[in-house]
Amino acid sequence: MKTNYDIAAFVWPSYTGDEPRARIFWPEGYGEWQTVKATQPKYPGHLWPRKPLWGYVNEADPYVMEMQINAAADHGVNVFIYDWYWYDGQPFLEQCLDNGFLGAKNNDRMKFYLMWANHDAMSLWDKRTAEQNNMVWSGKQDEGQWNIICDRIIEKYFSHPSYYKINGKPVFMIYDVVNMIEGLGGIENTRRCIDEFREKCVKAGHPGLELQLMQMGECIFNVTGVDTNAGKISTTEVIEKLGFDSLTNYQFVSAVGNMDRDYADIIDSAEGKWQEYYDRYGIPYYPHISLGWDNNPRFNVFKPGVVKNNTPEAVEEGFRRIKKFVDTHELPVPLITVNSWNEWTEGSYLEPDDLYGYGYLEAVKRVFVDGE
Repeated sequence: MKTNYDIAAFVWPSYTGDEPRARIFWPEGYGEWQTVKATQPKYPGHLWPRKPLWGYVNEADPYVMEMQINAAADHGVNVFIYDWYWYDGQPFLEQCLDNGFLGAKNNDRMKFYLMWANHDAMSLWDKRTAEQNNMVWSGKQDEGQWNIICDRIIEKYFSHPSYYKINGKPVFMIYDVVNMIEGLGGIENTRRCIDEFREKCVKAGHPGLELQLMQMGECIFNVTGVDTNAGKISTTEVIEKLGFDSLTNYQFVSAVGNMDRDYADIIDSAEGKWQEYYDRYGIPYYPHISLGWDNNPRFNVFKPGVVKNNTPEAVEEGFRRIKKFVDTHELPVPLITVNSWNEWTEGSYLEPDDLYGYGYLEAVKRVFVDGE
């Protein structure tokens, strides 16, 4: 289905047993489906358990992804943003992208790009140790690892015909800017490394790089690890000093604030944030919408902060408002980021389930394809 908007859904590539290191977290061998399958309600009216209508499929299987690509594209979702990981000197959870999406014969129906999810890998992925929240791998990478990462993604992904570009430049998003700065040894060295990355992109035949920041609101970051004023820097300063080209958000929980309320109220808050972020930074802000938030499946105890009444009808109203924002604001491309395609254990996903069926996907289609 043709849409005039770039509807880009984040993909959490954990729903596979093909990553050997994932057995640390999900020993049964089919990824975080293990957690989804075992989830039980934590209070009366809690909307769990939920089951995927497509089953507990292996999203690193190209035949599975051919089906999912068709379902996404038919409903107007035309970009996947893959969470991309690098821990302990090697990639983690690449199989869903490399073998699934890129192995699918119909991947020309969609675009994709990468968000380097360079946060620390914590034990919360393993429900047995979730409350301890211990670090398993650090997300900080030194310059040697950075160079390996840059070379890898330029060679493997940026030249793929389905890679998403803005003004011809491949888009690459950074999730944890503090981890990047600390790993690369400070602001100045990080800027030099980014500039060298841009040069490598040009040498590879691209007109440049679209470096995108995953923004968590206007924050004050401590990039030294020491509790002093030295080394503290704001989001605005990070954007200026590192030369980011654009920004968006990953989830309402970090961009909008309190999630323990009605979805309609959250959308009201989000509209104000879209305008604030658009006005504040001097670079394009691509608006973001999340479908909900409930990360209780990952924990044994109840975690407050569950979105209320995020029905397909309520989310459709959110889609209409974000469409209006894009229609009335000047942006290089009509890009809207969505959380998410499959963040089941955070309660925010487009994939069909036994609660709402294809309701969220049908809402996307009505707003962005049918123009209703």
